[in-house]
Amino acid sequence: MSLKAFHVVFITASVALAFFVAAWCFRASPEETSGARVAAGLVSVACGVGLAGYEVWFLRKMRGLP
Repeated sequence: MSLKAFHVVFITASVALAFFVAAWCFRASPEETSGARVAAGLVSVACGVGLAGYEVWFLRKMRGLP
C-alpha cells in the first residue's frame, strides 16, 4: 500500500470516527445530555466536515501523482 493510499484510508477512517462520535453525543438519552456533550457533538461535526474537505483537497492535489 502506497503512502498516498494509506493517507486516504486514514483520513476516511478519521472522518467516519468524527461523525460516529457526533452521533453518539447527540443520541445520548435526554437526562444524560449536558451542554458539554452537545458542544462535543458540534465540535465533532466540525472536525468531520473539516477532515472531509481536507481529503477532497488532498485528492485533487495528488491526482497527477502515481
